[in-house]
Amino acid sequence: MWGGPAEPADSYYAVRPECTDVPRTRFKIKPGKTLSARKWQAAFSLDGHLDIGKTLHRIQRGGIHPSIRGEVWEFLLACYDPESTFDERDQIRQHRRVQYARWKNECREIFPVIGSGRYITAPVITEDGQPIQDPFVLSEINPGMNGNNTEMMKELTPRGPLDKKAIQWLLTLHQIGLDVMRTDRTLVFYEKQENLSKLWDILSVYAWIDTDVGYGQGMSDLCSPMIILLEDEADAFWCFERLMRRLRGNFRCTGNSVGVEKQLSYLAAVTQVIDPKLHHHFETLGGGDYLFAFRMLMVLFRREFSFCDSLYLWEMMWALEYDPDLFSLYEEPGSNITKAVGSNKGKSKSRRPCGKYERENMKIKSSDASLPISVFLVASVLKDKSSKLLHEARGLDDVVKILNDMTGNLDAKKACIGAMKLHKKYLKKAKKT
Repeated sequence: MWGGPAEPADSYYAVRPECTDVPRTRFKIKPGKTLSARKWQAAFSLDGHLDIGKTLHRIQRGGIHPSIRGEVWEFLLACYDPESTFDERDQIRQHRRVQYARWKNECREIFPVIGSGRYITAPVITEDGQPIQDPFVLSEINPGMNGNNTEMMKELTPRGPLDKKAIQWLLTLHQIGLDVMRTDRTLVFYEKQENLSKLWDILSVYAWIDTDVGYGQGMSDLCSPMIILLEDEADAFWCFERLMRRLRGNFRCTGNSVGVEKQLSYLAAVTQVIDPKLHHHFETLGGGDYLFAFRMLMVLFRREFSFCDSLYLWEMMWALEYDPDLFSLYEEPGSNITKAVGSNKGKSKSRRPCGKYERENMKIKSSDASLPISVFLVASVLKDKSSKLLHEARGLDDVVKILNDMTGNLDAKKACIGAMKLHKKYLKKAKKT
């Protein structure tokens, strides 16, 4: 009912009773503002065309109801074109499910624990491709093997010696398992072994197909909500794959640098323009590289907000950044996982509805137009804490402590509004310099 009482959203993501220090979510389901199931269904024409303009506006006003969050995210992340029909989307969905099953089978042929309902947390192979003969490793892979490694060796080498790609992939599987064990463990959802193994399977398959990036710590935080929101494993995989199109550059390592450092340099440049005093203070403390903001950009504030609030933040970001051309860009013949957001900058834009942040960027003809909204979100948080940072931070440890103290106390909508304001302010000032 329009104007009815706001409903807390915590009940949709149950927390284990023993976890008493989990911050409660600030996000509330507001009738008339939050995109409801009824409004979502009404946004489709009879054959399935989605009125994306009205949908984006509603999301920016009040987020998405948890009951439909997964299917709406598929549009926000460009899994589907809003101008497609129900039948066209069904065909795409079935094709993708078959493709995911094919990749998963490739992985299972190399390492049969994939898809078994289990996962591993100890190394299974040496760097030169030899199976590790460790009783603990063997018991993880197959509890009934009693330390006999003969069967494991057969499983790991079904078609002869392993190639370099397979060895590199196998070397990451235990790290994925360790991260899976630590991901969102306060949620009741992950008390079930099948959900943990599903998360491990998706991340393992992704590491197999993205040979350039593979797996990086933090990806489990980005993938976890997809598992919770989308029941079908393949659908969750493709939603994660689309998100990684935006973020995979953060995880690409070259020599001694990590991809996210590029965004940190953008953050430094933005802060220097909008709050030069704070930027100078960071430089004086030896933090001019902004590494204290590494985690915020790497996993999109997953640790700074409660679980539910981080989802609310993400969907508002994606609604603001929504680019109607991304689906066609991703689906171009020859397109693969390396084709990321930003690849279509400079091309003529369609006249279809897009997000408010993207609209502002379309007016700009410079490299500043390609900066992701996440950079301005971090800048907004720093700006909001500017006075405290200037007066209380006497070293980088103080900066980190002040930022860590924000956990659970940030307002997602306020942060997005602040980011939009700083974006305009930055572009205006940058143009003058």
